[in-house]
Amino acid sequence: MNTMNPILSITRRTRSTPFTSRVVACGVKSYTVYNHTLLPSVFRDLEADYWHLCEHVQVWDVSCERQVEIKGPDAHHLVQLMAPRDLSKALTGQCFYAPLCNTQGMIVNDPIIIKHDDNHWWLSIADSDVMLWAQGLATGFGLKVDICEPDVWPLAVQGPKAEELLARVFGEHIREIRFFAYKIVNYGGKDMLLARSGWSKQGGFEIYVNDAQIGGQLWDELFAAGHDLNVGPGCPNLIERIESGLLSLGNDIGYDTTPMECGLDKYITLDAEINSLGIPALRQHRPTKRLMGLICRDKIDLTDYQLYSGEQVVGEIRSHVWSPRYQVYLGFVLCNLAGLESPSLQVKASSGNVAVELTELPYDFSKLGLTS
Repeated sequence: MNTMNPILSITRRTRSTPFTSRVVACGVKSYTVYNHTLLPSVFRDLEADYWHLCEHVQVWDVSCERQVEIKGPDAHHLVQLMAPRDLSKALTGQCFYAPLCNTQGMIVNDPIIIKHDDNHWWLSIADSDVMLWAQGLATGFGLKVDICEPDVWPLAVQGPKAEELLARVFGEHIREIRFFAYKIVNYGGKDMLLARSGWSKQGGFEIYVNDAQIGGQLWDELFAAGHDLNVGPGCPNLIERIESGLLSLGNDIGYDTTPMECGLDKYITLDAEINSLGIPALRQHRPTKRLMGLICRDKIDLTDYQLYSGEQVVGEIRSHVWSPRYQVYLGFVLCNLAGLESPSLQVKASSGNVAVELTELPYDFSKLGLTS
């Protein structure tokens, strides 16, 4: 049997980045495509990448986090139309996580919203073409805005030693940056945004590199400055993000889910007097399903991605992985509310039907009796 992995053809449609040559030199083993851009997915192997992220510091090429830039006198109006989270009190220097919802209240994207000033915003997007939607809304509502995807290539530095590494490169003042806040730093004569954020719970920052010519130089300096910190290449890690309860657009959430069904209630503001496309539908919404954490005490090989109560399908497994830290199989499952009442739930594995349990997200491992 041929067990070789398929080859990804890299063309202009699968955009490379200012860091691609460094990523290749570091021995990337696989890519995925995210926002039409190459995103590394494995360097060592999944588990080795996980332990290195949790114990040391990694540099991630996350240029795939495209920025949708909205500028002009109606910029705030347009951003608020897309986001059911009240942004009226947003301050310059802050970052906001917020689902973007359509008129049915379904999730279109879940970006980090960055306010430069009242008339200048970035949406640091997940994997969907938000720029096209924003341009359509601007045209339809006759808004005075300019919308583009600027030449910005985020570089994430993640892991428990991330702050130490960036202090060596940018100065001690970066330690003062609060979570989901940013400062403007200068590197190579260019001002760029540095935020305490990133798609892991191990601590870290994202550098919004805005000059392709100095991108490689910055990558090299991070590795030189972090040699004694065991700095290495990395990427978003499936094990870490599931353990941390970080949701993936297109995998766990998307056009078929509302924020309330995914535990994102705190990021919408139903009682605010805001002009948001999704608010009317969300105010009337009565969820029929819920995203839950799945736990299996056995190491299994799934044969399908359904959750069963007897022979009845009561949910769909959206993401799943074996946790080497807790020695359990973890997953996210979109479950029918009726399924939550079932006393016995199973999944189908190569070894037969296997009992599983559900829990609220994010996982509370101590409460579940799981220790590392």
